Amino acid sequence: MKIREIEAGHDIMEVNRLAGLIWHEAYRGIISREQIAYMVERFQSVRAITEQVALDGYRYFLLEDEGRAVGYCGVQMRDGELFLSKIYLLAEVRGRGFFPQMLEHLTDLCRDRGLRTIRLTVNRHNERAIGAYRRAGFREVCTQVTDIGGGYVMDDYVMEREVAPEKR
Repeated sequence: MKIREIEAGHDIMEVNRLAGLIWHEAYRGIISREQIAYMVERFQSVRAITEQVALDGYRYFLLEDEGRAVGYCGVQMRDGELFLSKIYLLAEVRGRGFFPQMLEHLTDLCRDRGLRTIRLTVNRHNERAIGAYRRAGFREVCTQVTDIGGGYVMDDYVMEREVAPEKR
């Protein structure tokens, strides 16, 4: 397993490809197919990812298993914390320990940057993801409903986990 920061246009296209596969599976039964397609286009299109990296300070990481991209995450440093905007794995690799490894990578990134908190939003009806975050030490701090245009909203929990400084 290897985690690497995206570097160029082909990596952005790979994140977009993974998003198209994973989001339709992960959100089936939680939100409509139309909203999933809208959100992938709005937040994970090649154009959207390019703008997030170039203009908004996002960093994206690909997770590779035996040279094949099987997941990704997108983060942004905000107000002294790490905002975990996206973390997704292909269904076929879930349960193989990649999620904790990705979180450990992000925890190390926080420590390197002096950040003490990882914060994220998760759909309030995505029980599988909520359970995974709770098992990883995240806790709900509030709820939020965000209008994302197109007649759609995101109905989320805001969750966070403190990052302990390294023990010496």
